[in-house]
Amino acid sequence: MRNELIKKFGAARKLYPHTKNVVYFNTASHGPFSTQVRNRILANLDQRVQSEKDDSHKAFATADQLRADYAGLIGAPKRSVGIGMNTSFGLSLAAFGLPLQKGDEVILSEVEFPALIYTWKAAAEMRGLKIKIVKSRNRCFDADALEKHIGRRTRVLAVSYVQFFNGFKNDLMRLGEICRRHNLLFVVDGIQGTGAESVNVRKAGIDVFSAGCQKWLLSPEGGGFFYLSDRVREKIQPPFMSWMGADWKERFTDLFHHDKPLFASARRFELGYYAPLNLLGMKASVGLFQDIGIRNIQKHNHALIDRLVAYIKGSNYYRVTSALEPTNRSSIVTFTCSSVTRLHRHLLDRKFILVVREGSIRVSCHLFNNEADVDKLIDCLDRFAS
Repeated sequence: MRNELIKKFGAARKLYPHTKNVVYFNTASHGPFSTQVRNRILANLDQRVQSEKDDSHKAFATADQLRADYAGLIGAPKRSVGIGMNTSFGLSLAAFGLPLQKGDEVILSEVEFPALIYTWKAAAEMRGLKIKIVKSRNRCFDADALEKHIGRRTRVLAVSYVQFFNGFKNDLMRLGEICRRHNLLFVVDGIQGTGAESVNVRKAGIDVFSAGCQKWLLSPEGGGFFYLSDRVREKIQPPFMSWMGADWKERFTDLFHHDKPLFASARRFELGYYAPLNLLGMKASVGLFQDIGIRNIQKHNHALIDRLVAYIKGSNYYRVTSALEPTNRSSIVTFTCSSVTRLHRHLLDRKFILVVREGSIRVSCHLFNNEADVDKLIDCLDRFAS
C-alpha cells in the first residue's frame, strides 16, 4: 500500500510543471494548475473558437458530476451539495437565508477570515442580528470559551475549518457536539481545509459548509461548492433566486412556463448559468483527490511539515507559530524570526513561493510537494540564519 501511494504522489507531482522551476508552498493562497486542468480548459477554448457545434448543454452534466464528486469528498449525500462561485456564496446563503429573527445572536471568532466577518456583519445590519465575538487563546479559536458566550438568543456558530494565517484547525466534531447540545446552527468556511484535511460534514453536525476550489482543490478561481444539511435546506430563504433553481428537466425549447417546481436539492440555490471553463477545470482536478484519497493527502502533507518543524525546533533563530497538537494541526505551518520581511524576500529571490501572514512565514504543503522541496527550504533557511 505504501509503495502504491508513493507512486501515486510521484505521478501527481509530474502533472504540475511548476515543480521543475519553483518550490511552491503557497496553496493556501491559490493552487497551481495541473496539465490536466490546463488541457481540459484549452480544449474547450479551441472548440468554442471553432464554434462548429453547440456543447453548452454539457455544462449541466459536468455540474451534476461535480455535485457527486464534492459530496463524496466531504461525506455528504449528493442532494445536499450545490455548485457556487466561491466560499462567500455559501456563507451568504447562511447569513441571509437561515431562519433567524431580529435579536438572534451569531458567534464568531476574533481571529476569523474577513469572508465570514463581513458577510455576517452585513446580515446583522440588514436582519437585526447581534454578533458575539469569542476572544482567541494564543491567536487560536478558543473552544473552551465558546460555551460561556452561548446565551438564550444564540442561534448560530460560524467558524473556519482551518485558520488562514496560522493553520489552526478547529475540532469540528467537538464544535458540532456543542452546537447540538445548545441547538445552534453550525456554519463552516471550509476553503482552507477542503482537499487537504479530511472532513465529514454529517458526522460533525454541520448545517452549512462552503468552499471555493481555487486553493487546496487546485481548480480555477470562480468555482466552488456548498453543502446544506437536510434540517436547513428547506428552511433557507435567501434574498436571491435564479430561474435555474427551477427544474426544467434541461428542456429549454419552451420557456413560457412560470410554474416549474424548484429543485428539492441544494441545486435550488445555484445562481444562473454555469461558467463551463471553471467546471471543466474543477472536474479535471477533482479526480486526483478521489484517486489518492484526502486522508492520504493529509498524512503526506503533515509528514512534510514534520520534517520542517523538526529543523525549526532545533534552531535558535526560528520559532514555530502554529498549533502542532494532533487535533488542531493542518497542512499549513507558520514560523517567525527577527527578520521576517527580509527572510521572505530572500526566499522569493530563490524561487520559494510563499507568503507572510500576521508576522510569520506561512508554508502550505500539498500533494505535489515532496521531501526534496522541504530540504531545499531547510538549506535556504539554514544559510540565512548563519
